[in-house]
Amino acid sequence: MKILIIEDEYVLLKTMEEFLLSEKYLVEKATDYHSAMEKAMIYSYDCILLDISLPGGSGLKILDEMKKEGKSGNIIIISAKNSLEDKILGLDSGADDYLAKPFHLSELNARIKAVLRRKQSDGKLLLSFGNLSINFAQRQVFIENKSLKLTRKEFDILTFLTANKNRLITKEALAEHVWGDNIDLSDNFDFVYWQMKNLRKKLKDSNAEITIENVYGTGYKLII
Repeated sequence: MKILIIEDEYVLLKTMEEFLLSEKYLVEKATDYHSAMEKAMIYSYDCILLDISLPGGSGLKILDEMKKEGKSGNIIIISAKNSLEDKILGLDSGADDYLAKPFHLSELNARIKAVLRRKQSDGKLLLSFGNLSINFAQRQVFIENKSLKLTRKEFDILTFLTANKNRLITKEALAEHVWGDNIDLSDNFDFVYWQMKNLRKKLKDSNAEITIENVYGTGYKLII
């Protein structure tokens, strides 16, 4: 799961980054309005942690531009402003949640998991497709109630495809979503092929009632 932290306060940014990395998230950062706007408009994220007051502009303007472009990033505003008016303004601008500074990292983690569950599983902790079920909170996959052991990347690939079931996902979109925007430096997508090959084999060997189709030269589609 990929998270973008938009925060200019170095100590808080570093603290959040280290904590989220320890929780097995993929973390990217932006420390000013212009770099944050660029990342938010070009790339896709499972969750964006957005400070309102940024060097060079307002985080609310980023929200407005994302809304105009139809981009949804599961946005949690993190702000030192804690008035009711600020919360209402942030939520009305398109944010999914609002967390006032200072906050406990455990609460931040709970808020992130809540918005991720809403995106991936319509708010359900457990989602089923045929004989396959996914527990998003525990990051576990079961087939016929038997645990299927997946790597972190395999789990992220599977959940991304289930969130986009029956839709063609290009190799580029899949790589960028799971590996982050540093994927731009890669010469090819062989690593996507090998991760997908392993995932498809595990699903087939376990008799999963879903199929990941390889659309030659383009990408993949999860058929349910």
